[in-house]
Parts: sequence; C-alpha cells; structure tokens
Amino acid sequence: MKTPHNHRTSLWHALSSARDLSGRYVFGAEGRIALSDLIAGTTLYGRGEELAGRSVLLMTANQFTTASALIELDGIARRIILCPPDLPVEHLPFVIDTAEVDAIVSDRAMFALGSVRPVIFCPCSREITPGNYDRTTQHQTEWILLTSGTTGVPKLVVHTLASLAGAIDAGSNSAEDVVWSTFYDIRRYGGLQILLRAALTGKSLVLTSAQESTADFLARAGSHEVTNISGTPSQWRRALMSPAIHKIAPKYVRLSGEIADQAVLNRLRSAYPEARIIHAFASTEAGVAFEVTDGNAGIPAGVIEQTRGVEMKVEDGSLRIRSTRTARCYLGANAPALKGADGFVDTGDMIELRDGRYHFVGRRDGMINVGGLKVHPEEVESVINRHPEVQISLVRTKKNPVTGSLVVADVVLKTAPQFGKRDMHELQDDIVLLCRETLSSYKVPAAINFVPALAVAESGKMIRSNA
Repeated sequence: MKTPHNHRTSLWHALSSARDLSGRYVFGAEGRIALSDLIAGTTLYGRGEELAGRSVLLMTANQFTTASALIELDGIARRIILCPPDLPVEHLPFVIDTAEVDAIVSDRAMFALGSVRPVIFCPCSREITPGNYDRTTQHQTEWILLTSGTTGVPKLVVHTLASLAGAIDAGSNSAEDVVWSTFYDIRRYGGLQILLRAALTGKSLVLTSAQESTADFLARAGSHEVTNISGTPSQWRRALMSPAIHKIAPKYVRLSGEIADQAVLNRLRSAYPEARIIHAFASTEAGVAFEVTDGNAGIPAGVIEQTRGVEMKVEDGSLRIRSTRTARCYLGANAPALKGADGFVDTGDMIELRDGRYHFVGRRDGMINVGGLKVHPEEVESVINRHPEVQISLVRTKKNPVTGSLVVADVVLKTAPQFGKRDMHELQDDIVLLCRETLSSYKVPAAINFVPALAVAESGKMIRSNA
C-alpha cells in the first residue's frame, strides 16, 4: 500500500508516494536519471543494505551520486554527512572523527582516511541496478551539513528530513508542470532545499555542473524548460551579465543566501517580467524563516512578527529565529551551542526597522571599524548597486595609519568602459556622490576601483577578503 502523499518517514517513501513520475528526471550535464528508476532500483550496486544503521559520508564529485544516494539512504542510514566539493582535504579527518563515520560513498578514488572503513565506489552514478532489499524506514536519519566558514574547521550542523523540509508543502504545484533548478550545489543548504522541493513534489530537477559556464548552464536549463530556479544574489548578478540570460523563461525566481538589494530585484523583474520574484531568508542553522513576495528589498514588519510556524525577534540588532525548521545542534563533544537558552538561533544578521520595513544591513562579524565607527559593507554595496552603470560591487576595508581602516569599493560595470581616464574619474566621482547623498560620511568609500569581475565562492556568495 502506498504511503500518503505528505508522508515523510524518509525521502524514498515520500518520492515513491508521488502520484505520477512519468517524464520526471534528475538532469545533469552528463545525462539524466528517471525518478521512477531511482525509487525502483539502486545506484549503490545493491550494497545499500551494508549501510543500514551506519554513519555514511557522501564524498562525491558528481551531484548525480549525491542525489541518488540521499534518496536511497535516508531512513536506512543512521547518519548522512554531506561533504561539499570545496572542503579542504586537511579538514576531512576532523569531519570523519566528529561524525563517527563508519562508511563512505564516493565516485572518486579514495585514499587512506584513518581507520579502515567500508567504501562503496560509484564510478557510474547514472547506472541503475535492481534494488530489491528492504527499504522499510529504520531510522530518523540525521542529515549533517557543513558550514561554509572561511577559516578553521567547519561546524557540523545536525538536521533531519523533518527540519529540512519544514517549509515545503508537498502538495504544492502537484498538478503543475514544474521543472526545478538552482545555481546552488545540492550539498549545501540552499541547493538541498531545491532538491527536496523537487523530490517531495515529484518534479524534475536540473543540476549544475562545475565544468560548465554560466551561459552553458542557462542554455541547458532552457532546453529542459526550467520553470522554477533559485540562487544567491551574486549568482543571479553573474547570470544577468550573460547573453544567455534569456535562454530560460522562468515563472518563479528565488533569491537567498545574501542580501537581495533593490537593484538586483529590479533587474530580474526586467529580465523576467512574467515571473514571481521572491527573496527568502534561510541559513544552515536557522532553516528557512520567511519569504518576501512583493518584489521590494527589505522585509515588511508583519513578516517578522506574524510568519506562521516561525518565531522571530530582533535583539541587539540581530535577527533571532526559533522554529521546528532550525537545526538540532552542532555535532561534536566540544561544539558550541547552536541555540540560546530560550531556543532561539542568533543568526548574526543585523537588521534595522525603517518606515515599517526591516532592512538587512550586514553581518555582525563582517563590520569594518573606521576610527571606532562601524560600517556594514552590505549597506554601502546596496547604495553603489543602485547606480545605473554598476552591475555589482564589493566593499572591503583597507588599513590606514590614522583611522585604522578605510572603506574601499571594487565595482564591476554593466558594460566594459569605452571612455578615457577623465571619464573614468567622473564615473568614480558620480558613484561617490550617490553614496554621500545616502550614507554617513564615514561610510562613503575613500576609493572606487573598477574591476572586471568579483570572486564568488562555491557557496554562491561573494568572497570577502580585506587588504
């Protein structure tokens, strides 16, 4: 007997209960896998039973392997650890020991990783073989996600399918012809959310490939008629610079992971006038908190105060969240507390209420100290990005013997400059004037540098480094 449509004892059971999987696939640059084949067979060569009750590290280069292994192992494995593709090798022993890994699934050659552990090698991640072993849910599997910190070892964040899928309505879009995609990698929280939205509603999913350009991905997504697509504002700005931006015609565009300023929202509205443009707040620890659907930057006060199923408050300027979607804890005997004594997660994202609307001003740990005054880089960037010639900007600090630090901005223009040095200086002055009209004097950049591009991390966020 089939499980109810909204039954989520495991990802495999939820997917197998979908009403109709005909014509539904996971698409990658390398090929495709039918969802019906994923629930009827195995990509682990029938060795899934060996992983029952184990703590399994998914250490894959190919997102096909990740997706199929997650569907197969949730409810069977005791714990699944999602290893992001950019995890430094030197951090692997810490991850393995902290998560008590006793089995590894990989699609690449493995080297010695401490004590002997079973390794299931999946070189052909699209090969489906009969999977006739018992898939009765045995565990509420722990899903372990790694934070994308820039220094030190990562934190291991403990979720379950219930907390990860808490914001997903399995019955939504059930009758619509929806094809999901995302610029995110599914081994990170933002990408995993889209994998779950596709799987829990029985819809096709188009995955990215690290080997293809933004233009090639957009063309491939267009060939599969993607309707719903997500990414960080930085990923969307990079896509908007591509001539292939109109290869897709989405009905639903989602932004998360960074502050969505009005400039990027307006440009997406111009590119996709028929689409719903939504920006959401979510983090690996706090889970999905809310969505903003009116196309404007910032958050209506009512969203913070009245979002169903999620409690939010602002304390010391920082957004704090409590809900069933938040992670359980950080893994490890010496790990810090993930939640406060009141159960709220301190996100570290600083917000201000202005004219009945909350606005993100930046990260608490990313502030620039200018002579004892605090500057949030994101606040300055949101002003610079309003300039009609600017595609994207990155505000950073530069050491100064008098004030300690100066604010400087690296700016990417929409089109390559076709003018001389005098005109360049005039444009720099124009951007500085825009900042002076809006910001306190100590927040105005002391220098504007025009650069051809800005670095974006594997997580989809801009890389912030100071000089």
